[in-house]
Amino acid sequence: MKAMKNNVMRLVSWQWSLVMLLILSSVLTACGSNNSQNNNGTKSSVTDKPIVTQSTEQSGNKESTTAPSGKVVVYTAGPEGLATKIKEGFEAKYGITVEQFDGTTGKVLGRLEAEKSNPIADVVIVASWPTAMSMKADGWVQGYAEAENADKLQAGWVDSDYHLFGYSASALGITYNTKLVTEVPTDWSDLTDANWKGLVNIPDPSLSGSALDFISGYLNDKGDNNWSLFEELKANGVAMAGANKEALDPVITGAKSAVMAGVDYMAYSAKAKGEPVDIVYPESGTVINPRAAMIMKTSPNVENARLFIDYLLSDEAQALVTGAYLLPGRADIKAENRTNTEDIKLLNYDWNWMSEQGETISAQFLELFK
Repeated sequence: MKAMKNNVMRLVSWQWSLVMLLILSSVLTACGSNNSQNNNGTKSSVTDKPIVTQSTEQSGNKESTTAPSGKVVVYTAGPEGLATKIKEGFEAKYGITVEQFDGTTGKVLGRLEAEKSNPIADVVIVASWPTAMSMKADGWVQGYAEAENADKLQAGWVDSDYHLFGYSASALGITYNTKLVTEVPTDWSDLTDANWKGLVNIPDPSLSGSALDFISGYLNDKGDNNWSLFEELKANGVAMAGANKEALDPVITGAKSAVMAGVDYMAYSAKAKGEPVDIVYPESGTVINPRAAMIMKTSPNVENARLFIDYLLSDEAQALVTGAYLLPGRADIKAENRTNTEDIKLLNYDWNWMSEQGETISAQFLELFK
């Protein structure tokens, strides 16, 4: 009887040990399964939050953290055809979607102001260097010192701390209708002659940053109180006619004979299409205005914005720039379809002065030509 009792106790002990072994085995198997799943990236029991990247720009003492994005938002002051080609080239190269707004410099600034409480734009391109300088002074943009090929830009087309990148430029001239004009003007003052009465347009400087650059640059060269040229032009029937395209179209159709302070790339482009127009750069000098590309300080997609700046300064994008009859931003690249920078005489102007005086000059010009 005692032997039977001992056998029963040994059986119970063995069964209990077996149960404990099975339980331990199950636990180890489950742990191994979870570890395997985590290593393979198919499941995670730790977190479901997206990976984040840290921005290198700081606002005050706080460093911004943004989720990765497959897009970049660009606001650009044309040219629309070039902007589209740059957009397509960038998307093809990086697989990043470009959400783009095209408009004049004035319209771009208006949209930025309207969205000030809820910023959307990553990169902004304006057609006026002083406008870009003002944006920088007001704290709208951030630097990117590591931008590729920035060291190859034309002298003065990138600021010292790499906030503004002049990736392309246009020069201002007198665009005229070759069927209507037999005596080509050689200087700005020629347009005050009675033979030109009522036949000339000038872009509105509140809509065209390049037109404001010319007016400011001219006054900087001649003296900011020397409005006599513009007063004589007004007296001779020169009309302020919208932005650059609106000022040029009547010249192409023959309704007007010339545009004063017309952007040259539009003239070259129209001429290449067979339109009866050509352009002359006045003997006394003109203004070349770099088109500034900037990364907004509030950019939600900073890394993508930096890639976009790199692309603008790349060989590929600079070829698109010259193809659109603009001056290339890089000094090591020359355009073969237009006059290059070194062959255009410049007025003596200072960008800092123009930036400081631009708003006052624009208001005074509008008052004169209203």
